[in-house]
Amino acid sequence: MIVRWGLGELAAVCAEAGVARPLVVASARWDDLALPVDPAGRWRETPSERVDEALADAPGADGILAVGGGSAIDLGKALSAAAELPLLSVPTTYAGAEWTTYFGVRDADRRMRGGGGGARPAGIVYEPELTLGLPAETTVGTAMNALAHCAEALYAHGHNPAADEDALAGAALVSEWLPRVVEQPSDVEARTELLRGACHAGAALAGSNLALAHAVAQAVGGRYGLPHGTLNGISLPPVLRFNAAVVPEAVRRFGEAIGAPDDPATRAGELAALAGPTRLRELGVPQADLPELAASAAARGGNRANPRQASPDEIESLLRSVY
Repeated sequence: MIVRWGLGELAAVCAEAGVARPLVVASARWDDLALPVDPAGRWRETPSERVDEALADAPGADGILAVGGGSAIDLGKALSAAAELPLLSVPTTYAGAEWTTYFGVRDADRRMRGGGGGARPAGIVYEPELTLGLPAETTVGTAMNALAHCAEALYAHGHNPAADEDALAGAALVSEWLPRVVEQPSDVEARTELLRGACHAGAALAGSNLALAHAVAQAVGGRYGLPHGTLNGISLPPVLRFNAAVVPEAVRRFGEAIGAPDDPATRAGELAALAGPTRLRELGVPQADLPELAASAAARGGNRANPRQASPDEIESLLRSVY
């Protein structure tokens, strides 16, 4: 993966990746952003399930350039996989989608409509100034997604020393700098360090796997069109407590990285509470749906990659603890 810092590096990254005329995937919010590329087309609907239509709008594209948060980059990955084209990403949140080959496809209402793999991520350009306008809730939610990547990389099936190193570095940076970003949202240094944490978290995710917290977040968010990061912030604390009984050393190492070796779940909950909902009921999730959501989460790959698979009843108990 080509990784560079500063939007001024984008032209060089495109050249290195062999992309001259990309299809640009970016919401209308970024229309005024000067990009040093000659686009073959531009697709503004993010998220979108209209993959074929987006590709048809840019028949001469030799790559995909996604600018935005997880929705834009996931759509970019879907386009990359469908057209077998390299993907370049300019992330504007802390979600980390730019590091992986798999993706979810959501409609314009953010409800899950499918997904897959096979994207061809080739390069990432991080520009901290593009994160300065993020609302506090989005900042915290996507940073909690990054923090969950770090935690799960340490104990999911497939974890390894190289991914562990990124996971611990990312967790430490997110824990240290997220409170400062919330207090001083225009602090470029703080935004830069938080983005570095998200970069490490994404690398950890790419080198390891997702686990139970993501399975829960995906099951709930995909059904109701709710923010994935916020849901990771809600699901991570109870899942850490669940996994502490199975992989105590991995959970302890994560706790040390975030400054809470004895109780990382509480610390994760404190970070999530810096902005945005911390209970499922605050998001309007119907209590009567919890058993069905638990069954859906139990069947997801993240649960299968957890140190111990949780049963639907166990997941329902976790959901009720944060309802």
